[in-house]
Amino acid sequence: MKIRTVGRHARESLKSIKRNGWMTFASIGAVTVTLILVGVFFAIMMNLNRVAQTIEEDVEIRVHIDVAANQQNQQTLKNEIAKIPEVKSIEFSPKTKELDNLVKNLGEDGKAFKLFEQDNPLNDVFIVKTKDPADTMKVAKQIEKDNFVAKVKYGQGKVEKLFKFISAARNVGIVLVIGLFFTAIFLISNTIKITIIARRREIKIMRLVGATNNFIRWPFFLEGLWLGIVGSILPIVLISIAYYRAYDYLGPKLQGTFIKVLPFNPFVYQISGILILMGALIGVWGSVMSVRKFLKV
Repeated sequence: MKIRTVGRHARESLKSIKRNGWMTFASIGAVTVTLILVGVFFAIMMNLNRVAQTIEEDVEIRVHIDVAANQQNQQTLKNEIAKIPEVKSIEFSPKTKELDNLVKNLGEDGKAFKLFEQDNPLNDVFIVKTKDPADTMKVAKQIEKDNFVAKVKYGQGKVEKLFKFISAARNVGIVLVIGLFFTAIFLISNTIKITIIARRREIKIMRLVGATNNFIRWPFFLEGLWLGIVGSILPIVLISIAYYRAYDYLGPKLQGTFIKVLPFNPFVYQISGILILMGALIGVWGSVMSVRKFLKV
C-alpha cells in the first residue's frame, strides 16, 4: 500500500471520528471505563499472583522418618521419594536441627524444650518440594505409603483452600475481563455502523469507480484503532498514578512479611503496554465486526 493511500485512509478515519461527535465520545468512554476496570483488575491479579507464587514456593512436604530407620533405611526412603516424577528437591533435616528450629520459632516458650537436647524425641525429616505446588497433596499421599515414614505433613486443609482460592479468583477475573471487553467492542461497533450508514452513497460511488473492498474498509479499521488507543490513555495515566501512591504507601509497611508487591518499574510499563494493546484490539475488532455485518461490499 502506497504512503499516499495510507495518508488518505488516516485522514478519512479522523474526519469520521470528528463527524460522529457523541458516538465517538461514547465509544472512547466505553473503552476508557473498560480499560480502567481491566487495569485495576490486572494490577490486583498480578500482585495476587506474586503473593501466591511466594506462598506456593514455601509449600513443602515434611516427611517424618520413623525412629526405627537406620542410615541405610533413610537412604532407601530418599531414593524412593526421588523416583517420584513430580518431586523437585529433597533436603534432609536432622532431629537436632528440628529441635533448634522449634526452640527458635517458639521464642521464650521454646526455651523449655532445650531440656530435650540430650534425649531428643523428634524425628529426622525429609523436606520435599514439588515441581508444581499443585502436586503437593498427590505426592504427599504417595510418600505416606513408603516404608519407614512415621507421618507426612504438608499443611493439609490450608494448602487445598489456598489453591482453590487462587483458581477461583483467576476464573472470576477472566469472566469479568471478557464481559467488559465485549461491551466496549459492541459500542465501537455501533459507532462504525453509524458511519457506514451515513456514507452508504459515497461507498456506492467508490465501488462504481473501481475502489476495492479493502480500500473502502481501511478507514473504518483505522477509525476503530484510533478510538481504542485514545481510550487507553486516561486509564494508563490514572492507574500509573494510583499504583505509584499505593506502592509508596504499602511498600515500607509490607517489608519483612511474605507479601511482596510488584515494583513500580517495570510493572507500570508492562500494564501500559497491555492496556494500549487491548485498546487497539478492542477498537479494531469492533470495526471488523461492524464492517462485516453492515458494510455490503
